[in-house]
Amino acid sequence: MRHLKSGRALGVKPPHRRAMMRNMVTSLLEHGRIRTTVTRAKELRKPLDEMITLGKQGDLAARRMALRFVKSKASMAALFGELAERFKERAGGYSRIMRLGPRRGDGAEMAVMVLVGGENDPFAEDKKGRRRRPARQPKPVLDEVAEEVQAGDAPKAKAGSTKAGMRAKAPAAEGEAAEAAPAEVAEPDKKD
Repeated sequence: MRHLKSGRALGVKPPHRRAMMRNMVTSLLEHGRIRTTVTRAKELRKPLDEMITLGKQGDLAARRMALRFVKSKASMAALFGELAERFKERAGGYSRIMRLGPRRGDGAEMAVMVLVGGENDPFAEDKKGRRRRPARQPKPVLDEVAEEVQAGDAPKAKAGSTKAGMRAKAPAAEGEAAEAAPAEVAEPDKKD
């Protein structure tokens, strides 16, 4: 029976699982974002929240306890510096899990785990309370065509020409006029 057995086994032995969690927390604190399976991301939330809570305490005892788990000086600096300030008023829920879909090799459900409110968080709000949206990249355009359009040297379409890919009309008979002049359309009077 599985009474009082909390947490997921993740298919590995306990020492391997502890080392994996330490490495993932360290990487997430250092980079602000990691890509992993959904199951591992859900299991990672508990030790991550504990480390950020220690970072918010900020005293020597909390630093020593965090140093037992986090294995990088850069991660420790981020934890007790920038992240402690960012999450000072937040009571929990320091991470966000965004699902990506199945992994190609084995079909495991993949996810990206990011710290809430960071530069990697697509749902973060700016100072005015609006969601930030990732900047859209302009569509790629050939430089030559863009320069021609800006310079006004682009070839102009003829009045009787057809669109590319469509068949042209059959040639006119000998007795008919080869080219008919387009009718002028009168503009309606504008009333001021």
